[in-house]
Amino acid sequence: MNYIFKKENRTEASLNNFNAEHIRWMKFILRQSKKVGEIELPISAVILDERGRCIGRGSNKRNVNSDPLGHAELIALRQASFMKNDWRFNECSLITILEPCTMCASALIQARMGRVIYGALDEKRGGLGGSIDLSKHKSSHHKMEVIGGILEKECRSEIKLWFKKLRNQI
Repeated sequence: MNYIFKKENRTEASLNNFNAEHIRWMKFILRQSKKVGEIELPISAVILDERGRCIGRGSNKRNVNSDPLGHAELIALRQASFMKNDWRFNECSLITILEPCTMCASALIQARMGRVIYGALDEKRGGLGGSIDLSKHKSSHHKMEVIGGILEKECRSEIKLWFKKLRNQI
């Protein structure tokens, strides 16, 4: 079952359904993103196993490593697959600040991620509903739960602030 909470249909009741642990982890990655934002776009992600333990985490490192694949979600996936000694994540959850882009969404589908939880919808590049929903595409052999809108205001604010600072430096 997929859940995407967009501005027009999100209600207080749906926000109350968010797991307290999801909110705790989102606050953690928001703090991590503030540190990352000094150098990179402030995106961080964690992967939790079926018991809620963090088995992978990542932050954007495209500029630092000159790596087009240096997205937070992909870095977290690599670390989690090493920790888990497997490439399948059916029982796991990925939590990130911004809806994953199409590249990351495809990787999450291929990794059979059980649940993806994000803060802010990405209407320009989002791969799980913002721009295109690859999780519902006919080629997607894996169905995942997608939950958006956890601490959305804080997540969106962090990203907007970063871009504002970037524009003022140029």
